[in-house]
Amino acid sequence: MQKFGLLGYPLGHSFSKTYFNRKFEAEKIDAQYLNFEIPDIKDIKNVLKENPDLCGLNVTLPYKTQVIPFLDEIDEDAKLIGAVNVIKFSKGFLGKTKLKGYNSDIVGFKQSIEPLLNESHKKALILGTGGSSKAVFHGLKQLGIDATFVSRTPKDLCVTYEEVTSKMLEYYTVIVNCTPLGMYPHMDNCPEIPYDALTSKHLLYDLLYNPDETLFMKKGKEKGAVVKNGLEMLLLQAFEAWQIWHR
Repeated sequence: MQKFGLLGYPLGHSFSKTYFNRKFEAEKIDAQYLNFEIPDIKDIKNVLKENPDLCGLNVTLPYKTQVIPFLDEIDEDAKLIGAVNVIKFSKGFLGKTKLKGYNSDIVGFKQSIEPLLNESHKKALILGTGGSSKAVFHGLKQLGIDATFVSRTPKDLCVTYEEVTSKMLEYYTVIVNCTPLGMYPHMDNCPEIPYDALTSKHLLYDLLYNPDETLFMKKGKEKGAVVKNGLEMLLLQAFEAWQIWHR
């Protein structure tokens, strides 16, 4: 039996385990998918030691960047993005297990958001600066959209939430939430941006998918903005992960 899994903390919100195990059952694939909820990235060593038959891992918050030093190699997209969400296991020299990191978030995000884009979408704000936000930045860049990161604290090449004004939102018509704000069970939270400045020209994309409609999305919808959650991105990146594991 093949064994795959998800590395992150916490994992109570994740649909990956259900998705993959249903896929295995429906397609009669002899495999199982497990959650590896570890409070510290260093615990990956225990996961690898206790599961020598692992064939692949997905990586989610907060370890998409932190996991890189534990890998033997990363592919070009993941290197460019600086974040990994897929790890492929293979046998290397003298049978030693080799771990190679990939990023399927960029594929899932691009395919998911592209049908919603129009000529008014020239600039984007990316809320958050974690591993997923880096994939979103490069995905938007490949789609011809200039993006700016928004951070809680001052950082190079970022603006803070206090600097996001109503005037700014006249030009930045795509807003992507890459933070965990609003994720189950804390559904009454949302990023602090001037929602009153939103219009029907805006597109609000939330990488969260649990709940189906976050407070961020609801506030955008009230102003006529187009909104979308990250469930399709999750499914598309999961399919890409499966392709990576079986190349």
